[in-house]
Amino acid sequence: MLDKPASALRIRERLIESERLMEETGCYDGITELELRNQDPLKFETLHTKLRAYCVSAREMARRISASPGVREVGEMVVAIYTPEGDAIALSNGIMVHVHTMSRFIKWMIRNGYEENPQIRDGDIFANNDAFIGTVQVPDVMDVVPIFHSGRLVGWAGAVCHELEAGGITPGGDVALAQERFTEGLFVCAEKVGENDEIRRDYVIRCERNLRMPIYWVLDEKAKVASCIDMRESVKALIDEIGLDYWMQVSKEFIEEGRRAQLARTRQLTVPGIYRGHTFYGHVTAGKPGYQPLGDPDWLYNMPIEMEITSDGKIIMDFEGTQPWGYHSMNCTPAGMDGGMFVTLTQHMNFEGLVNDGAWMATELKLPHGTWTNPDNEMVATATSWALLLPAYGVFQRLLSRSFIARGFVEEAFVGQVNSPMIEMGGTSQYGTLFGMAHFECAAAGSGALAIKDGLDTAYVGWNPESDMGNIEIWEQNMPMLYIGRSIVPNSGGAGKYRGGCSFLSTWLVSKTDHLRLVTSEHSSRVFDNGGLCGGYPAPTCQKHRAVRDTNIFELAKKGAPLAHHTGTNPYRSELEVRLEGRHVTMEGPYITAPHKTGDVFTHSYNGGGGYGDVLERDPVKTAWDVENGFLTKEAAEGIFGIMLDEDAEGFPVANLEATKRHRADMRAQRLARARPVSEWVAKERERVKVADFAPEVKKMYASAIKLSARFTRDFSIFWDVDAKSTFGVE
Repeated sequence: MLDKPASALRIRERLIESERLMEETGCYDGITELELRNQDPLKFETLHTKLRAYCVSAREMARRISASPGVREVGEMVVAIYTPEGDAIALSNGIMVHVHTMSRFIKWMIRNGYEENPQIRDGDIFANNDAFIGTVQVPDVMDVVPIFHSGRLVGWAGAVCHELEAGGITPGGDVALAQERFTEGLFVCAEKVGENDEIRRDYVIRCERNLRMPIYWVLDEKAKVASCIDMRESVKALIDEIGLDYWMQVSKEFIEEGRRAQLARTRQLTVPGIYRGHTFYGHVTAGKPGYQPLGDPDWLYNMPIEMEITSDGKIIMDFEGTQPWGYHSMNCTPAGMDGGMFVTLTQHMNFEGLVNDGAWMATELKLPHGTWTNPDNEMVATATSWALLLPAYGVFQRLLSRSFIARGFVEEAFVGQVNSPMIEMGGTSQYGTLFGMAHFECAAAGSGALAIKDGLDTAYVGWNPESDMGNIEIWEQNMPMLYIGRSIVPNSGGAGKYRGGCSFLSTWLVSKTDHLRLVTSEHSSRVFDNGGLCGGYPAPTCQKHRAVRDTNIFELAKKGAPLAHHTGTNPYRSELEVRLEGRHVTMEGPYITAPHKTGDVFTHSYNGGGGYGDVLERDPVKTAWDVENGFLTKEAAEGIFGIMLDEDAEGFPVANLEATKRHRADMRAQRLARARPVSEWVAKERERVKVADFAPEVKKMYASAIKLSARFTRDFSIFWDVDAKSTFGVE
C-alpha cells in the first residue's frame, strides 16, 4: 500500500496504484461510491455533457483544417479526453474504435518512463501508429498532448485520423501486400514530435521524405494538434470554474459511472449465459504478384467465439481455438481487438453518447497468445487487421442479438457488420506528380438486417458509425480516375424475412495518367464471412474485379455510342464485355497486377450484410419495390423468396399474392422432402471427419488450430468422436 497522497505520486506510480485499487475493489480507481454524483446529480451530468461537447466541437473544427478527404468527407477522425493515467473520460463521435487504443498508447508511455525521459511537459506533442503500442494499423496515426493545471498533470487530450497514405510497399495505408512489419510504411513509435504546441520540423521532414503524399499526413497532424489544444484549453477553463480537486475526483467518477452503466445495461438487455458463434475468412492470393514464399498463397481462417455474460452483467469474449498469426497483413494486436470491442459496444449498447473507458472495463477479452488476435512476434504485419476484425466482431454482434432476443428485446437485434474491401492506388496523378492514397467510399457498404426491418443499403460500416462514402467530385480531384458509374449491386444483401443491406459498385475510367497502380484488400473469397441470423442467409461473397485495358471508350464517346456504366445483372456476360472492346480481365479477391493507364476501365464492388429470418416470410409488396429499384432481381424474388411478380399497366413489378402463396407452399413441401434428422446428418459428416475428407485449405485450417489450442482439440475430438491430432496429422 502506498502511503503518499495521490497528488504526490509520480504518474507511473499513480497508474500502478489505480490498477491495484481496481483489482482490490472491483471499482475503477477504488471508487466504491459516486459521491459527487450523489451530492449534485445535475451538476455531474452537466459537466459530462460539457466534456463531450468539447470533444465534438474540437473534432468538427479539426475536420475543417484537414486536407484529407478521408477526414473531411468521411469523418475518419475521433478525439477524446483522458485522465492523467490514460483512461478515457469523454469522446467525440467518429471512429470510436480508437478511444481505448489511444488509452493504451498513453499508458505505454507512462509505463516506459516517459515522465523522466523524454519527459512529459506542458506543450509537448506525442504521436504513435505502432499497433503493438496502441492503435489498430499503420494509417491510424494518433496524437496526444498532456493537460497541466497549476503545474500538475491533470489529463490528456488525444486525436486520431486514418491517413490515406502511409508509405508502405504499395500506395495507400491498408497495405495488403505487407507480410512483415518492415513493408507496412512509416512507423512513429510513441515519439515526442512537438514542443511548445508546435510540431517539430525534423518530424515533418521525415514525413515529407517517406510518404508519397505527405500533405495528408502533415496537415492532419496540424488538425489533430489543433483539436487537442482546443480541448486542453477548454478543460483548463473548466477546472478554473469548478476547482482542481473537484476535477480530479469527478473525472474518475465519470469512468466508474460508465462501468456501472455498462453492467446495468447488459443486465437489462440480455440473458446471462454462454453463447457460441463461428465465422470464417478466406483470402486467395495464389499466383498473384508480390506475395513472397514465406506466406501461404491462400489463407482460410476459422474464428470460433465464445461470449459469456455473467450474472452481474460482465461480457467476456473468448477467442480460444482460432489460428496462429501468419506472414500476411491481416494479423491484429490486443489494442486492435480492444478497439473492435469498443466500437461495437458504442453502436449496440451505448447510444446516449456518454460512453467512456468505463464501458470497456465492464468487458474482458481472452486473446490466446500466438494467435492472430495476440501475436507472440512484434514483427508481424497488421496493415489489414480489419479483414479478420470485422468478421469476428460481426459474430459478436450476432451473439449480442441472440441475447437481446432471449430477453425479449427483438427490436435491438442486428445481424452485424460486414467486411469492407478497400481500394488503394498510386503512381502518377492527373497533375503529373507522384501520389498515393486510399479510397474511403468503402465507408458506406450494406449493413446486416435487423429483426424488424431491412439492413441499411450503402450506408454502413462497422468501424465508423457515421458512414459516408464522400462526394464523387472530391475523390476525382485527388485521383486520376473519373466516375462513369456508381450503382447498387442487386442481390448483394443476404436474403431473409428482412434482407441485408445491399452494396454498390463503382466504375471508373482511368484518366490523364500513364501509370496508375490499383490494389485492393480485405476481400473474403469462397467462404461467407458476413453471416445471417435466425434463418437469414449470409451475404454473398467472392466479389470479383473487372477491368478492361486498352479500351475503345474514347472512340465510343466521340460517336455518342452507349458506354458501360456498370457490370449489369447477366452472370454470364457483363456490360463491360457487351459495350467495350479491349483486353478484359476478371480477378477474384485482392487485386494486384500491372499498372493501368488512361483509357482503361476498372470496377470495384463492396459487400452487403446478412439477412434475418425465413426467406419465405418476406413481404411480397416490399420485394416488388426492391425489384423495381434494382436491389433485387426478379429471378431472385421468385427463386429465393418464392415471390411471384407480374407487371402493371406501366410495366412496373407488382406482387401476385395468390401465385406467391401457391409457390411458397410448393417450396415448403420441397424443404420437407429434402429434410433429414440432425443425427443422420452428423453421422454422415463424422465419416468425412474421420478421414479428413476436406479441401487442402480446410485441413490446414483445422490442423493449425489443433496444434495451438488444447481446448479446441478436446472439444473437436469429443464432438466428432475422433482423435483430432491423429486425424489431422498434428504431432
